[in-house]
Amino acid sequence: MQNNDILIRLRYALDIRDKDMVEIFKLGGVEVTRDEMRKILTKSKDTYEDEVDVEESEDHIKCNDEMLESFLNGFITFKRGPQPPRQEQSKSESTSEYSKDHINNMLLKKLKVALQLKTEDMLDILDDGGIIVSKGELGAILRKPGHRNYKECGDNFARKFLKGLVAKYRG
Repeated sequence: MQNNDILIRLRYALDIRDKDMVEIFKLGGVEVTRDEMRKILTKSKDTYEDEVDVEESEDHIKCNDEMLESFLNGFITFKRGPQPPRQEQSKSESTSEYSKDHINNMLLKKLKVALQLKTEDMLDILDDGGIIVSKGELGAILRKPGHRNYKECGDNFARKFLKGLVAKYRG
């Protein structure tokens, strides 16, 4: 699943306004204007794999992994408030350990923190999205990459989670 598609689905599920999207990016350390935000929230030609008639928009801005992670960090700050910096953490340590393969795991983990979800809440959301998951399987997805019980989160799993968020928050 592309990062732009994740942002579009997340924005719809949580009913986030353009003004708030710009603010969330700013809190995450990325300056984005309202016009740029609208260009990010348009679907690219790659999204429509089967349809030949779709024209590529010149104004489309592709959201890279760093932008998505900045948005999610800003979303945590937006929902929970700023955290005072810890003394033992330097700026070099705050770089992401997530690669392109693990972007869905990062999405679930950061949404859990931002929305203050417990494991049971996440299981309910996934159930609403149409997928039944055990507590252990969800725990494996939320672990750090490199842990022996870590499991990579697939696109379908992330899509079902976002679908469950729509059911929960837009009902």
